[in-house]
Formats: sequence, structure tokens, C-alpha cells
Amino acid sequence: MQLTAEKREVLGKKTKYLRSEGKVPAELYGRGIDNVHLSVLTDDFKTAYKEAGKNAVIELKFGDEKRPVMVYDVHRHPVTGDIQNIDFYQVKMDEVVQVDVALDFIGESSAVKDKDGVLVKAMQSLSVEALPANIPQNIEVDISVLEDIDQSITVKDLPLADLEKKDVKILVELDSVVVTIKAQMTEEEDQAKAEEGADIEGIEVEGGEKQEEGEAGAEEDKAEGGEEKKEEVKEG
Repeated sequence: MQLTAEKREVLGKKTKYLRSEGKVPAELYGRGIDNVHLSVLTDDFKTAYKEAGKNAVIELKFGDEKRPVMVYDVHRHPVTGDIQNIDFYQVKMDEVVQVDVALDFIGESSAVKDKDGVLVKAMQSLSVEALPANIPQNIEVDISVLEDIDQSITVKDLPLADLEKKDVKILVELDSVVVTIKAQMTEEEDQAKAEEGADIEGIEVEGGEKQEEGEAGAEEDKAEGGEEKKEEVKEG
């Protein structure tokens, strides 16, 4: 997958005009390299991101240079969802990187459908370490095996054999719970739980009455001013 970018001189809030021209500001950074301020066509990026995904390696072209990168982060407007900024991380194809791979929940649980169970997702992604070319786009979690209340799927129950063949190392405990089925609480139990101040932030609940509520309020513009971006991706 290839994506063409352009170097840019404008920084900070002045980048607003780029978006009106169908472009989005981007930052390229990585270990041992200087930050590069770029812009890419919004439609081109959307196409590449849709086809390649977050964890795929993209050949980023600007000027006479071609660099292997991964999409580290996409910053969106909290209201409109429009792309505001993009962070690209330059990788070395012969060095492992650590990333979070999204979990793709597939199938239907009979415990939810027939027994009024509540599907509680304790994880939304899985931390792994691998060479950039071997990182999967997602890891499937088949919830159709969940047939009873209090039944769970742990990390070791996931299809890990294919990952092992590609030397993908799982960085979480294999006994960690990925998803479980809980019985729905009665109104009295629900009220008592609320009064205890139970913290369920970060856990997605399906099939029951409780739903996670996200918090809006991200800043519209990311200050870019040429500051060095702290490296956050661990490499082996």
C-alpha cells in the first residue's frame, strides 16, 4: 500500500486551511529520525486506511523519499468525526514493534439470546510484539461458544496458532479474560451496585441495560509547533 504526502511549513492552527483544500496535516516520527511535518489528501488517506488498516505497513512517499510507516493515531473532531491530524510512525522492517491489535467479536452467544445473559467485553484489543509485516489486522473472538451464564473466553482460547507461526508474541497473560457472560442484575441489585460507586469504565456491555458512556471533549486542534513528539511505540 502506498500513500503520497507533501512536506508542509504551516503549523498549529494555521493548518485549518489545509482541511478546506481536502488535505489533512500529518506528523511523521520514529526512533532516530527527525520529525517531518506533512500533509496528505484526505480521500487518499481514507482509501489507504480502509484497505490497509491501522497495523499494516504503508509506503509513505514525499519528495524523493519513500518510508515504511504505520498509522499510529488518527485524531478526529469530537462532534463531526472529521479527521483533524494523523500520526505516522516510521518502522524498520527487521525490528519488532509492540502494538495493540483490535479484537473482532464474531458469532452470536446463545447465553445472551436464550438465557438473558449479558455479554461483558473485558478487552477490546490485545497487545502483541512482532515484525511489522507479521502484525495481524485483528484477532477473531468467536462468542458463539458461550452457552451458559458465567462462561468466559480467555486469551489462551483465541486462535493463537496462526500468530505463533508468524512469531507474533502475545504480551498479556494467557489466563486473562477476554469476554464473559454475566446474569442480568435485578433492579434492587442494580441500584445497590450504583450506590457502591462501582466503576465499570472501560468495559463494554452488550445484551443488558447498562451501556458504557463515552466522554466527549477532545480538543479540535492539535498543537504541532514543531515540538518533538515523544516516542510511544516500544521496539525490540
